[in-house]
Amino acid sequence: MWYFTWVLGVLLACSFGIINALWLEHTENMDRRVDDK
Repeated sequence: MWYFTWVLGVLLACSFGIINALWLEHTENMDRRVDDK
């Protein structure tokens, strides 16, 4: 059953990377809007 844990770990790492990328895009957009004013 070690493969089940390995698959869950890989999925968790991928979802963490995707969430970080989305958060980075969101914060860059917020900073750009503040600078334009």
